[in-house]
Amino acid sequence: MPYDHKDWAHRIPEFLVEAETLLAKTEECLSHLQLISNDKDAIDCMLSTLLKLASKADALALAAVSEFSLHIHGLLNQAQNHIDLHDQALDALKDCLTLIAWQLELIDQTTGQLSLDDSEQTSLIEAFAFQIGQSQFQLPAPSKPFTLISYSGRRA
Repeated sequence: MPYDHKDWAHRIPEFLVEAETLLAKTEECLSHLQLISNDKDAIDCMLSTLLKLASKADALALAAVSEFSLHIHGLLNQAQNHIDLHDQALDALKDCLTLIAWQLELIDQTTGQLSLDDSEQTSLIEAFAFQIGQSQFQLPAPSKPFTLISYSGRRA
């Protein structure tokens, strides 16, 4: 699929508004978890919101945001019935969400580039994994979690 810069440039502002809304929802879920640790509804909300954010980012080829959201989702999803979201785990999760917010702020709206290395993502994921007892968690190799279809292909 050829990269259509014009289409991307029109879609990025809409994505950023939607991403901010999704991040606000993750913050609400996090606040709820800070009040009621391990609340299944709040965890499910966090999971679905992270997955939506990853999907939306992937549709615009924003791999750093998409993959990071999927890593957080994967940790929560893998261990949701066996984890203790104590204060340190919630702080680590909050740090991950803060980095996503920074990534969104730093996306070049003209080129779509995000000039960050992935070392901070890796260390935050490892810290969150450790806090929820998933010290054996390995970051998956970069892959395409979603099938990208062209904009015109979606209308068909």
